[in-house]
Amino acid sequence: MKKITKLLVANRGEIALRIMRTAREMGIATVAVYSEADRLSPHVRFADEAYCLGPAPSNQSYLVGAKILAVCKELGVDAIHPGYGFLSENAVFAKQVQEAGILFVGPSPESIEVMGSKLAAKQAVAAYAIPLVPGTEEAIADVAVAKAKASEIGYPILIKASAGGGGKGMRVVESEAEFDEQMNRAVSEAISSFGDGAVFIEKYISSPRHIEIQILGDQHQNVVYLFERECSIQRRHQKVIEEAPAPGISAEMRDAMGAAAVAAAKAVKYQGAGTVEFIAQDGGFYFLEMNTRLQVEHPVTEAITGFDLVEWQLRVAAGEKLPVQQSDIHAQGHAIELRLYAEDPARDFAPSIGTLEVFRLSDQGLRIDSGFVAGDRISIHYDAMVAKMIAHAPSRAEAIARLRAGLAQSDIIGVAHNLDMLDRILAHPDFASGTIDTGFIGRNAETLLTPKLKPSPQVLALAALGVLTLEEEAARAHAAASADPYSPWHATDHWWVNTRPTRVFEFHHEDETHAVTLAPAADGWRISAGGAAITARHAKLEAGSVHALLDGMRLSASIHRGGEIISLRHAGQSWRFVLPDPIARAGEEEGGDDRLIAPLPGQVTQLLVTENQNVARGDVLVILEAMKTVFRLTAPRDGRIATISCRVGETVREGQILLQFTIEEDEAT
Repeated sequence: MKKITKLLVANRGEIALRIMRTAREMGIATVAVYSEADRLSPHVRFADEAYCLGPAPSNQSYLVGAKILAVCKELGVDAIHPGYGFLSENAVFAKQVQEAGILFVGPSPESIEVMGSKLAAKQAVAAYAIPLVPGTEEAIADVAVAKAKASEIGYPILIKASAGGGGKGMRVVESEAEFDEQMNRAVSEAISSFGDGAVFIEKYISSPRHIEIQILGDQHQNVVYLFERECSIQRRHQKVIEEAPAPGISAEMRDAMGAAAVAAAKAVKYQGAGTVEFIAQDGGFYFLEMNTRLQVEHPVTEAITGFDLVEWQLRVAAGEKLPVQQSDIHAQGHAIELRLYAEDPARDFAPSIGTLEVFRLSDQGLRIDSGFVAGDRISIHYDAMVAKMIAHAPSRAEAIARLRAGLAQSDIIGVAHNLDMLDRILAHPDFASGTIDTGFIGRNAETLLTPKLKPSPQVLALAALGVLTLEEEAARAHAAASADPYSPWHATDHWWVNTRPTRVFEFHHEDETHAVTLAPAADGWRISAGGAAITARHAKLEAGSVHALLDGMRLSASIHRGGEIISLRHAGQSWRFVLPDPIARAGEEEGGDDRLIAPLPGQVTQLLVTENQNVARGDVLVILEAMKTVFRLTAPRDGRIATISCRVGETVREGQILLQFTIEEDEAT
């Protein structure tokens, strides 16, 4: 048995912090590694030592195993914990760690290799009579052969990257007519994401439940399972909400799935923490895959069992036996985890890049795991998840209530986010009843992602007061920095020398324009908004929020202004208004479709056209990657490429012009 005295965490963000906290409690010194983009991140400051790996792109920093091993050698590290993602399921890296005489906090390289290939994993568990989804038994590269197999299985089918994870390299094919295109896209994405284009084909089971079993094994062939987790609430095949135990699962099904998970682990002599994933439908279940690492959603298992899974990982890696037997493991209460993402659900979950101007998450009765603080910038180079919010309560209904209260008391301003969507999911009657499957979000997209909401007069009043107080704050800052801070031109009362006493704001929200008029009164403002007359007093800006008495009621809202965009959050609801700047817009040309504009910040990974090339509407022109998501930007119409304003490898900003077209006018006949 080898004692761990110094642990390097080969990861970043919330999982790095979470691992370090347990290590510190165990008296283990910690080493953080970071990229240049993460030099000020909380996990870097928390660690006992920290080392920069290189530039922001993960393939130049967090994915470079040689650099990490060099740090270990230099600093005398005993063990490496890979967290999840990055190198956590890289068998080659795990072997290199072992060969360097360092403990790898995870399974053996052999286990990672077998379970890292979905085909090999299915072959490994087949001998244990574990149900499998009908599909290919080996990887297929030939499109014709693959198409024939798909017809044999019967549509719809699922093309899935063998080395995949996180929804990458997966394509649902509804009919033979779309097979070729989807096959090519799946292979391309698999190569881009994993460096391995191998795919297999299986029957697509529409809208099943996604249930996984947490297992732990030691070096002495002991394996236990720690109940199940429900992971059916997903978008793009990626989890959004997880909970334990799974609602409505019978004790018989739980025991059967647990036994199957233990058998799968023993099939590869598994040690450490791992997860066996199943899809379930109509009372039956099928083996999906095994994740040979700690899962993002492990906190819900910790909540219902009372065990620290990271502590178990560290003890098992050091050679200790599991501290409990299966009969010692019991579940108490119900736990639910929400994944908070910097993304816009209304724009097909497009990742959002920017600065967390306001980042306040309620921890009242909740566990918050996050690697960010207010002022941090969300990078294009990494995953869009900014935090996890976990509730544990005696019942599922109480856990839901605690989470909804926490969301209502939380604010994220500066980037798009999914807080409102998560609340709408929790409030949905089908979710409340446990009637859920992987198609839940898609089925309810209209109400969950893009609900038609109209701002109340109070919200509009807060928006106007927020803009006004932001202007006043900027004026005071300008005055303080000027040569004559007492000039009347800097006045911030209602009777500014350089402003009109009465202000009119036109807020654009969705397809409507809302006019708000503010007229000064002796003790504040008279506001006309949304057909209502409101008296406002004591308006002030404090810590990124505007506070005011509206008709005697004290109301508050977080607010941030970025150019013409006003972001506001009030009473658990987020609002995004456009406040046009007529001066800035005066010189703009009439809009058209003669340009290809970046829909979000990202890195150009492929440029598929050249100047003077003719293109047709729908042709893919540029491949953009942001936060591990690939975006295929297409031609808005027929035309010819006039100029190209971007290059491969360039990081572009949202709204940046990438290409310009020459639109050929039809000649008269």
